[in-house]
Amino acid sequence: MSTITAEELSATTLLRFATAGSVDDGKSTLVGRLLHDSKSVLTDQLEAVERVSASRGQEGPDLALLTDGLRAEREQGITIDVAYRYFATPRRRFILADTPGHVQYTRNMVTGASTAELTVVLVDARNGVVEQTRRHAAIAALLRVPHVVLAVNKMDLVDYRESVFAAIAEEFTAYALELGVPEVTAIPISALAGDNVVEPSANMDWYGGPTVLEHLETVPVSHDLAHCHARLPVQYVIRPQTTEHPDYRGYAGQIAAGTFRVGDAVTVLPSGRTTTISGIDLLGEPVDAAWTTQSVTVLLTDDIDVSRGDLIVPSKDAPATTQDVEATVCHVADQPLAVGHRVLIKHGTRTVKAIVKDIPSRLTLDDLSLHPHPGQLVANDIGRVKIRTAEPLPVDAYADSRRTGSFILIDPADGTTLTAGMVGESFASPEPVKDESDEDGWDF
Repeated sequence: MSTITAEELSATTLLRFATAGSVDDGKSTLVGRLLHDSKSVLTDQLEAVERVSASRGQEGPDLALLTDGLRAEREQGITIDVAYRYFATPRRRFILADTPGHVQYTRNMVTGASTAELTVVLVDARNGVVEQTRRHAAIAALLRVPHVVLAVNKMDLVDYRESVFAAIAEEFTAYALELGVPEVTAIPISALAGDNVVEPSANMDWYGGPTVLEHLETVPVSHDLAHCHARLPVQYVIRPQTTEHPDYRGYAGQIAAGTFRVGDAVTVLPSGRTTTISGIDLLGEPVDAAWTTQSVTVLLTDDIDVSRGDLIVPSKDAPATTQDVEATVCHVADQPLAVGHRVLIKHGTRTVKAIVKDIPSRLTLDDLSLHPHPGQLVANDIGRVKIRTAEPLPVDAYADSRRTGSFILIDPADGTTLTAGMVGESFASPEPVKDESDEDGWDF
């Protein structure tokens, strides 16, 4: 196994990407092939896979086992959870989320792709674009994943015919572009045989594009979130009350976006109180500035009421607070979400009561038409919702911030996650119905 020096690793960029596709399209095999052929597999891992494969009577190693790490998954022969893997080449570092293909686990695809800059959607060359393929394309569009790769797998089972690949690529690309996906790169592959995964295929000389790994290594990725709207959700209030620091009061959290500097004028939401940053502690040391993804403790000049769930923002760039949230959601729970349902909405570190006031539309994946006022959403439905919250929330549009423009709805009875929501994201929707009042104390 080749090694990467510390100097090479520090000079590489990071790409977060997710895989998605229908059952048995070969996602885990593709990921295993990527890890194996890029020499990112440790010797003992490969030996373990070879032993398990031999015990099953297989001639060669089953590379899918490199990602299907849980025993329950291996026994069923499917991926049932999001399997995260970390690997690197001399050109780039990668965080991979391998998501399940079963329809009932679409929620895991939402989880895996929520932070991804690229999604690889696999299609079985024998089956072409199916409903789950369209669902994954719709989720990638809603989550605003910048790059989508269509990997047409199992080309060896269709005799590597260019016409099969071209027809699938044309159908998927047209569908994805209609959804608003900004970029689709189609690559014909055989994950089992290794064609066009890491090395170019001798069986498809008609294809002149990049391999999967080559595209992953070269696709442009922007991590310049330091210039976005600065947002710090407060996770914890630190008051050590020691003799050394009797008056210390810090507000800890991970910066969701942007940059904060000592001396900045800031506003605490939803209260709207203003103050300035008097200090920033990072890893126990004072710093002058901190930026996206860093976990920090912020000190404020004035002694104002700040608690978990509040949002610290620049005073000149504060989002509006609202109790009426409109969003597109992907419903992930088995129980339906209906108009009038009482829920909890978790936005950042803040959780408040809310009511589903309206479901204006549900997206039909086959032709992207809208079913007006369906009354409820069932598992894996994508639709528009209107929510009334008990307390004001400082929300950004999802187009401006994937962190502070997203939320989840939770069942208050048992804590089940119901939907994943994107504020302001919209397919054209019909006129809303009139809100009906709720008489049980949850009408805000």
